[in-house]
Amino acid sequence: MTTAHQPRYCSRCGHRLATDNPLTMCSPCQSASVDAHARPPAVPPEFWTLDQMRDALATWHMGRVIFAYRHHPYHRQTLPQEVVGTWLGLTQAQLSRIENGHAPEELSKLIRYSQIFGIPAELLWFDLPGSSRDRRTAEAVPPILLSILLGGREVLLPIDAEAAKATGLDEVIGDAVARTGDMPSSTTISAASSGRQAARILPFAGLDEIQHMAAALDDAHRYLDGSVVGFFGQQFERCKADDGRLGPLRVLPMVLGVLGAIQQHTRDVRPAVRRELLGVGADGAEFAGWLYRDLHDPASAAHWYDRAMEWAQEAQDAPMQAYVLVKKSQMAYDGRDLARTLTLAEAASRVCPAAPPSIQAELLQQEALALATHGEPLPVIERKLDAARVAFTESVPDANASGLHISTATLQLRAAAVYTEAGVPDRAAGIFADILAGGSLSHRDTGLFGARRAAALALSGHPDDAAAVGLDALQIARATSSGRTTAILSDVARTLTPWCSRPGPREFREAMLA
Repeated sequence: MTTAHQPRYCSRCGHRLATDNPLTMCSPCQSASVDAHARPPAVPPEFWTLDQMRDALATWHMGRVIFAYRHHPYHRQTLPQEVVGTWLGLTQAQLSRIENGHAPEELSKLIRYSQIFGIPAELLWFDLPGSSRDRRTAEAVPPILLSILLGGREVLLPIDAEAAKATGLDEVIGDAVARTGDMPSSTTISAASSGRQAARILPFAGLDEIQHMAAALDDAHRYLDGSVVGFFGQQFERCKADDGRLGPLRVLPMVLGVLGAIQQHTRDVRPAVRRELLGVGADGAEFAGWLYRDLHDPASAAHWYDRAMEWAQEAQDAPMQAYVLVKKSQMAYDGRDLARTLTLAEAASRVCPAAPPSIQAELLQQEALALATHGEPLPVIERKLDAARVAFTESVPDANASGLHISTATLQLRAAAVYTEAGVPDRAAGIFADILAGGSLSHRDTGLFGARRAAALALSGHPDDAAAVGLDALQIARATSSGRTTAILSDVARTLTPWCSRPGPREFREAMLA
């Protein structure tokens, strides 16, 4: 009597295996597996149009690009760092440092990595050998190519056309190029004259201001004065306003461009101007740190917070030093580094005991949050919150402390975050709901604090409400590329695991995985 063999199937493609094949994969899949360990797979053009790839490329950070490549759904499963590192001639530890550290800057390595992966040249922030700067993207509307100074070097920067139109940048660039005699299909400001050099550093300036800026960039020691420093500050304020509407990826390139110009000229300006320039630079560097925090890139955020602290110290700006320490404490809380959350908040109070009331209010709230993370009793925590409210009532907008004052809504929202951490999520959810209902928050902040409300609802045992609020926040997070909001929503999804069989939490979980 003949014994029938149980059919076996390839673990990769699912086809039936030959009876004489003792392995778990068929021959074609075995060959493909060997190839996968030797070189990257060939990917279709639409591979690079996925939002997570475009967002990673927009950060100018090859480590983030490689991370997005490894996690691309095209691969069906996350590619191990060991495999991808082999393609690049790196160890797993070296690739991990590239993904999680500062952005690689050595051009030869950037070119080599991009060629290995086959990244289309029009999506890169640098030129490949033999390629032209006259690039065409796959988008229906070509980007505006804005020439900026970054780290003392000129870089052609692709600016999203929608963002440029929203800020009026497209018109300014168009006027500047029109004065040169012709307009290319992808609007570009060349570096032919110092007047256009000023236009690309301060695209929102008028003609007189551009001429003044041109002289300042040509001879910083003689012409870079307080008015030019003020223009830099105005640029940062415009970017801060746009951030809440458009998200960090839309404003980060402009912020980095202005910071590059400041860094280039700090050694050339007169001593009387240097301190003022460094003060504005510290404010911009702190803002860059926030943008990278929102992108969920703590290594880059830490770099810019350190730069902000250094410039604030040189400028002898103690309030800014305290403010940066508060932000570093907040970032430590994001990473659940609870010891640094407390010690950095305490350091902020020591570095500037007489901080302006607005900064004092934020500092006291951060101390309250740190105490909550260490399990201090609620009355102790609320005394800190009460002190923050008292300080806030004494604060008035200070023209010399632009960006350092907080609003009533911000004060209440941060108090709600403290209550969540202190184990009173019901109270926190109510505060979040009241502020969100007022409609006073920016688009991005509506998503961020909607996610925090969802977290509070999940912790207080309201899974269906948490899922509904979380779904709304997730749409905003993806529209504004807010990695910080997405990280909070990931925590919400884990909290809702016991209720995953309910329709609402199940839909939320599926949306998070989509």
